[in-house]
Amino acid sequence: MSAGERREQLLTVGRALFAHEGYEAVSVEEIAAKAGVSKPIVYEHFGGKEGLYAVVVDREMRAFTTTLADALSDASVPPQQIVERTSMALLGYIENNPEGFGVLVRDSPTTDPDGSFSSLLGDVSTRVESLLARAFRVHGIPVESAPYYAQMLVGMTIFVGQYWADRHDIDKETLAAYISNLAWNGLARMHRHPRLRYEGAHPLEEQLRARKMSADKNGQAPRTSPTTQSGTKAVPGNGSTIAAVAAGTIPAEPDRHELKAEYKASKRRLKAEYKASKRAAKAADAVRADAHTESSAGSRTMTAHASQTAHASQTSQASGTPDTLNAPDADAHSADPHTKNAQNGDGTNNRAPQEGQHASE
Repeated sequence: MSAGERREQLLTVGRALFAHEGYEAVSVEEIAAKAGVSKPIVYEHFGGKEGLYAVVVDREMRAFTTTLADALSDASVPPQQIVERTSMALLGYIENNPEGFGVLVRDSPTTDPDGSFSSLLGDVSTRVESLLARAFRVHGIPVESAPYYAQMLVGMTIFVGQYWADRHDIDKETLAAYISNLAWNGLARMHRHPRLRYEGAHPLEEQLRARKMSADKNGQAPRTSPTTQSGTKAVPGNGSTIAAVAAGTIPAEPDRHELKAEYKASKRRLKAEYKASKRAAKAADAVRADAHTESSAGSRTMTAHASQTAHASQTSQASGTPDTLNAPDADAHSADPHTKNAQNGDGTNNRAPQEGQHASE
């Protein structure tokens, strides 16, 4: 084995031991035994345990920093994509380098503060801070709060990654979606000037109760445009805002996402109602058209029947033959006038002709 190969072997063995046992629990004897070499070989390449640990940590810190820096480098993509991309990059590093991540999150020598994991997180937080500061300026949020929010986001992501590294009970994309859900929805609904609502020396809820009691005592109606936690006026038309005003409470801040969802739902409802009315009008027109068609057909049938009847009557009169439909026997009518009214509905007589009538004829 060449010197370079032996060095890489010792780094691999040392990284595994430092990740599982920690720096303080590992000895040079254990490293040499795991590598199958003598202690002088370890001293020859690294000068001792401290030198080996320093090289392992330096490699992992550079790999970790490069991974997150690449995810945070493109500021042209949407902010939510940056959150998702950073989460995926971190979890990908943990998944592909479990021992390296284990070395970083475990205890480090107190004599090397620059090589500690906290210093690494400080570098990453600085990058996140610059991104947040740029976004805060756009949305009117105080920039001086950016360092704290950056530390929160990085700390949350790192610790949940450490928790996941010991379990791996869900896949990487699912956990990245969890992180994005909490981080992005929290960022998207941030107040410009947040205040404690229930705790602290002057909680907001206490001021709201005092304001309501004062209004009730003076017989005044509650204000229709309450001041939110951010110091802005509540937006009218928001269903939750109106309900909160009616209940005597003040909403935290108008929710842009909720307003947008309510607008879309209202638009879909109006569109559905319009389509339903169009269908009903079309059905009514069809019913009226069918009724008109049936009425026209009935009128044509009655007209045709009347024409046939008139034609038959004219034909019988022209031939000198009595019309049996309307006058079965003229002499019978003259002999018995009551037979004129004794006809069935189909025009025939109920009484049979008398025998003497044909004889007299």
